[in-house]
Amino acid sequence: MKKELTPIQIGNIGEKYTAKYLRRKGYRIRERNMRNFHSEIDIIAENKEYIVFVEVKTRTVGQLFPPRAAVNAEKRRKIIRASQTYMRYKNIEKTPRYDIAEVYLTKEKHRVDSINYIENAFVNGR
Repeated sequence: MKKELTPIQIGNIGEKYTAKYLRRKGYRIRERNMRNFHSEIDIIAENKEYIVFVEVKTRTVGQLFPPRAAVNAEKRRKIIRASQTYMRYKNIEKTPRYDIAEVYLTKEKHRVDSINYIENAFVNGR
């Protein structure tokens, strides 16, 4: 039987898988786990058109609520504020986009079962 993973370890699996997923889709990963005084942003990526701020939620298959339900209005506001600060600080002119990656792990919590990647998951705190 495999050892139980901590929430941080589970989150790291989801973030690593999401970064790999984005690279395969042609995105460049600018930062992971960027923190400022507003919030933390799990992944900041970009392509030719967008600077993308990704909130990664990792859960095991079969849970009652979808992972995106954990990204409530307050969390969205914090991410948007943090992204605006980041863009000012880095002098980025691209259009921002806010995505959510729902990563599902197998019951053993050691392998990724699937990903549901939601582009434009929220805008302006909604």
